[in-house]
Amino acid sequence: SVVIQECYVQNTAREYAKLYAAEAEPLEGFGEVPEIIPIFLIHRPANNIPYATVEEELVGEFVKYSVKDGKEVNFLRRDSEAGQKCCTFQHWVYEKTNGNLLVTDLQGVGMKLTDVGIATLAKGYKGFKGNCSFSFIEQFRALHQCNGYCEMMGLKSLRTTHQKQRKATSTKSKNLPNSSVVKKMMPKKAREPRDFISSEH
Repeated sequence: SVVIQECYVQNTAREYAKLYAAEAEPLEGFGEVPEIIPIFLIHRPANNIPYATVEEELVGEFVKYSVKDGKEVNFLRRDSEAGQKCCTFQHWVYEKTNGNLLVTDLQGVGMKLTDVGIATLAKGYKGFKGNCSFSFIEQFRALHQCNGYCEMMGLKSLRTTHQKQRKATSTKSKNLPNSSVVKKMMPKKAREPRDFISSEH
């Protein structure tokens, strides 16, 4: 089911966001860190749509902070603190997973994000397959511009060090969320293209 997949993806992205926060919060001057809100699956056997998701309602201006495709350039991404920190989060996940995984569709109100996606390379990453095209990873690599928060986190520029980075980052993957933690919560279901997911369940 698309709904189950959506929960699985958002809660996986949330685990990465918690690790990112744990590294970013102690840094002097970093400030508030974006948070991906939890999404819960409810089963309603009597209803003709048996599965639904429940999440906190976000009140305020809803903004898309990350590139979904190469044509969508969002200035709020570059000009706002939340937008810059979302781009740094994407870069951080990309580096942590050696370029195998990218959290996409970062959107929400202020620092609270929801309805995110994950792109993985075709084979997946540590048993997890994303719900977005892996071309997003290529686009991110081509379009990402590091900002001050990337520098604070000590992330390497994707422009110059990509070839060298491949060898250097293989030792850095020991503190990733264990995919079995998330697997317990959601059964694996057939993946469906992200484009068909509507907000009405």
